[in-house]
Amino acid sequence: MPKLEVKELKPGMVVEKPIITKRGQTISKKGTVLDSKLIARLSFYKIESVHVEDGFGEEPPVAEATTPAEEPKPEPKPEPKPAPKKEEPTIVESMSYTSRLQADKEFQDFQLSYSENMASLEEAFDTIIFGDGNISEESIIKKAESLFASKTSIQLFDLLHCMKSIDDSVYAHSINVALISRAIGKWLKLPQSELNELTIAGMLHDIGKAEIPSEILNKTGKLTDEEFELIKSHALKGSKLLKKAGFNSDIQFAALQHHERSDGSGYPRGLEADEISDFASIIAIADVYDAMTSARSYRTPKCAFQVIAAFEEDGLQKYNTKYILTFLERIANAYQNSKVILSDGRSGKIVYINKSRLSRPIVQVDGDEMVDLSRETDITITSIL
Repeated sequence: MPKLEVKELKPGMVVEKPIITKRGQTISKKGTVLDSKLIARLSFYKIESVHVEDGFGEEPPVAEATTPAEEPKPEPKPEPKPAPKKEEPTIVESMSYTSRLQADKEFQDFQLSYSENMASLEEAFDTIIFGDGNISEESIIKKAESLFASKTSIQLFDLLHCMKSIDDSVYAHSINVALISRAIGKWLKLPQSELNELTIAGMLHDIGKAEIPSEILNKTGKLTDEEFELIKSHALKGSKLLKKAGFNSDIQFAALQHHERSDGSGYPRGLEADEISDFASIIAIADVYDAMTSARSYRTPKCAFQVIAAFEEDGLQKYNTKYILTFLERIANAYQNSKVILSDGRSGKIVYINKSRLSRPIVQVDGDEMVDLSRETDITITSIL
């Protein structure tokens, strides 16, 4: 297990141990394959050295690789092309789509900008918490502009999907919520000034978590009642921090109320419907969507249709009706004609979205067979390709 300085790292090396900043933020998990962008990102966080898997410290000899004794390992070279491709076409298609997107210059630029914004957001949190400098709404939105400039809302969701495996910190979550909230705001046709304020509110909605001990925030086991109450306090803590730093009331209320629910079941005050601010109502939806589509230690990330189903089962009355219906309809319709995998193992293509049950479209499988998931209630969509 070589330990190399960052300047010695090369694309293709595999991380042997999680890369964690001094503040406890995970930059990369064990098993991650390094690329040039991820290596560059380590510099932002002042990471000095990284443990990589054995066998990556030196180049294998190429000139003498033709000796008979060394041929057994490279033996997969007689490429049996047809068989694998026909047996698992959906997996190949899924991998090639992700690979194509990650190899695209637009994604690489987005990834670099995303990393820079995470570093900037961490600095902004520190400035707000410790009050050791000035920070304005304009400076936050200006740094984030490159993340949403010239991109459709659905392009953003695709790009964010490919970022999921890279980071799951409070800062990454805050950026995701900001961008998802902005997409909802665009669908609602909010004016530019409100879109910018909503984006800032999304960036700062979880700032109160910076005052919660990391061992409780990152606990993988069941929380005690006392620990859960402490985590719930982040909403009030965040609101107070933003008020002290001079942010406007809409941004303060977003931090305070993003866990409130329209049916009164939320916290910290059990507000209902119109008592909850518009920004907090939008951010609540983005917050839940990002959390459910992100990997956790106890579960894999859910696909969009699994999240839509969870919203439907949880009760749409918990959210602002206009906002939740706009969001779910847009997300579901974005995947019209997409290839999906069903819970019974079959793959197919979405051909019709059922407006009354958005999580259960009609899927065409095995040529011409149509499966109406609103009738076949024991079958669900488990992933989107």
